[in-house]
Amino acid sequence: MNSRPRPHDPYLPLLAFLLLFMAVAQSSNADELTPLPGQVVLAADPWCPHNCEAGSTVEGYMVDILRQAFALQDISVNYVNMSWERALQQARSHRVDGIIGVFAGDASDFLFPEEALGYSETMFFAHPDSHWTYEGLKSLENRTLLVISDYFYAPGISQYINNNRHQQDLVWELSGEQPLTRAITLIGQKRANLLFEDRQVMAWTLRKRPDLPKLRSSGNIYAAPVYAAFAPAHPHAQALARILSDGVRHLRATGELKRIYQSYGLGADGKARMVSPAGAPNNSSP
Repeated sequence: MNSRPRPHDPYLPLLAFLLLFMAVAQSSNADELTPLPGQVVLAADPWCPHNCEAGSTVEGYMVDILRQAFALQDISVNYVNMSWERALQQARSHRVDGIIGVFAGDASDFLFPEEALGYSETMFFAHPDSHWTYEGLKSLENRTLLVISDYFYAPGISQYINNNRHQQDLVWELSGEQPLTRAITLIGQKRANLLFEDRQVMAWTLRKRPDLPKLRSSGNIYAAPVYAAFAPAHPHAQALARILSDGVRHLRATGELKRIYQSYGLGADGKARMVSPAGAPNNSSP
């Protein structure tokens, strides 16, 4: 039996277009349509004064900034400590929401906010009796360089590490808890020659641990902003990055950002005081 043709409805194409548009918009903005979490979990190994021991009275200037920035949107921060290698793994497997104290080259698959939390200036350190000074990659020949597993180093240094990481007489890789104090001790014992570390971190560590050998600074190599970054494919990563950047801008505008930096003995811009050869700050901004 033949069916009668249906009359043409001029609104059907428009209705179909609207339904398709709504479906695409809903899919692409799913992270903004679902409620934001009331708490974010951020992980890192202690790297004081950037980020210190979780739960201590001094948790680090970046943690202080994060807490205040997210509090503006009624989001609390749960800061937890673990090795850097594990922090990256936990974030990538969505067991934590993000990481703290990361360079842009550290984890390129993570989502970074527009605003950095601080600034890092990294240099070589050697035994107090050493007269060695960094003069390019060739000057690393016949030296044992201590590095921390999964840390990002200056671009040229990172390539050197990757090329020589299986030769322990050239690159000795440390991991686990408190790798920096282990590295300082190894150089003090002359079991290794060089350490590549942030000068704020070295100055802070040597002030807090007077029992450790006072390593000699041997060449400033790399300077870059440091961030908190959010886990790959996190459903709220873009929203959290935007909230953090907006919060940092607000803290800067009100003068609170400057106050936080100065409470840790840093300059108003978050940069370190210079580190003297004895490993102590000399209170002059770079």
